[in-house]
Amino acid sequence: MTSTVTCPSCGHQFSPDDLLTHEIEVELRAKLESELLLKAKEQAGKEIADRDAQIKELKLQAKESADFELKLRAEKRSIEEAREKFELDKTRQLDQERSKIRAEAEKNILDKEKYKIDEYEKKLHDMQKAVEEAQRKGSQSSQQLQGEVQELDLEHTLRELYPYDEITEVKKGENGADIRQTVRTEKGTVCGKILWESKRTKAWSDGWIAKLKEDMRRDSAQLSALVTQIMPPHIPHDIGNINGVWVLTPSAIAPLSSLLRKNLIDVERVKVVAVHKQTTAETLYDYVTSSIFTQNVERIVGVYLDMKAQIAKEQANSERAYKQRSTQVDMLLSGMTGIYGEMQGIAGTSLPPLALLEDNLK
Repeated sequence: MTSTVTCPSCGHQFSPDDLLTHEIEVELRAKLESELLLKAKEQAGKEIADRDAQIKELKLQAKESADFELKLRAEKRSIEEAREKFELDKTRQLDQERSKIRAEAEKNILDKEKYKIDEYEKKLHDMQKAVEEAQRKGSQSSQQLQGEVQELDLEHTLRELYPYDEITEVKKGENGADIRQTVRTEKGTVCGKILWESKRTKAWSDGWIAKLKEDMRRDSAQLSALVTQIMPPHIPHDIGNINGVWVLTPSAIAPLSSLLRKNLIDVERVKVVAVHKQTTAETLYDYVTSSIFTQNVERIVGVYLDMKAQIAKEQANSERAYKQRSTQVDMLLSGMTGIYGEMQGIAGTSLPPLALLEDNLK
């Protein structure tokens, strides 16, 4: 029979065998739990180590994969660069071959067509020479024609200005100036000769003066004038005198011819009035051919040209132009009066006073 034991605290009754069984069970459970815990720790350590190894292996594999990818990319770039270099080299080679083929083809064509090209070049050269020769002849003809037109215009101007004078054209091939002007009064009295030479070139020549002076001696002319488009470098105005030869531009023909003609008529009048006073006439002639007379004529013609230029600007500056022109006219009158006064001082009472000049001086 199994005995029971009562717990003094709670009054529970149990068998001593149950107590021993319970203690053994508790001990075994604790031991089993300890073993299980140890095995669990060992298993967890193994699993952690395995995971760490797997992670390490994965990292290593990842690194190897990255290195392999980098290597593949590098190889790919190398392959692409090699391919581009190959294509570039092939393109250059092809271009060289094309250039070589083109050069050879051009050389072959040039070799085949050499004689034709030489023939064409010779024909072209001959044509250029013919054109240049035609242009040269045309230029000479044009210059000659321009000179003849200016000469005809000079002759026409003199005829219109002085209908009583004898205007004679010197024919081509004859020695002498271009135009001979024999000055005559209204009554037909011959007062002297003026030789006119016309030049229309691009450059001035000093030889024109010597030639015109020789023409004066040959023609027994008293005065000479050279009309030119190009004035000598040392004469800045439209009129000047070189060794007794008057040099002028076409714009100064009218004023200079009028003064030259008037002085020839005045000299002739003095000769007629004072035939018995040869000395007086010679003195007056010396004055007409002197530098003083030349300077006076230059001054008067200069004033005339200034007046002509001012009149062209009159529309824009009418009041100022009027005052300037009035002053210039006074200068012109004063210059002419001075010349006539000097001539009266030489000729004396033989030269009658001009009432028109005296009235204007009052």
